Amino acid sequence: MFKLVAPDAAFHQSFLESHREWNGAHQDGAGVFMADDVTSTEGFSAWVQQLTEAEDVQEDQGIVPCTYLWITEGPRYLGAIAFRHYLTPALLNSGGHIGYGIRPSERGRGAASWALQELCERLAKQGEPGRVLLTCDDSNVASARTIERSGGVLEDTRTDSEGRRFRRYWIDVSPPRS
Repeated sequence: MFKLVAPDAAFHQSFLESHREWNGAHQDGAGVFMADDVTSTEGFSAWVQQLTEAEDVQEDQGIVPCTYLWITEGPRYLGAIAFRHYLTPALLNSGGHIGYGIRPSERGRGAASWALQELCERLAKQGEPGRVLLTCDDSNVASARTIERSGGVLEDTRTDSEGRRFRRYWIDVSPPRS
């Protein structure tokens, strides 16, 4: 059974297994940057602390408050999903509110769809922001399908400065009507 949990240093070994599976590729939704030390115990603990403090960050150079959640199954780290609390002009153009990624060995089991729907339900209960923006590479059929299954409505397809085509979707997360 999948769960969304706050980042926790107890998942270090499982996270490392996942990190190796990504083989240097960007891990969407995880908040891992090249300078982050996620391999040593101390570095991983510091990084986990950084993720948990990201909700309270003051906007700085395009970095906005963000809630990171891990997708787990028992003691196993499956992936991550992140919610940016608001959009800067750059995020409105190409980043969006929500990013997610599932470790390669766990794809195709529905974890991404489950996590996205679960997060959208939580946001609806909180009553904000009303709708959320998600983006995915135009060629990423699995991610587009995940977003569409969660109610995503395609607004448009754009090209970034490197020539990469991506899709922009909006999902309504309005609170349920009584």
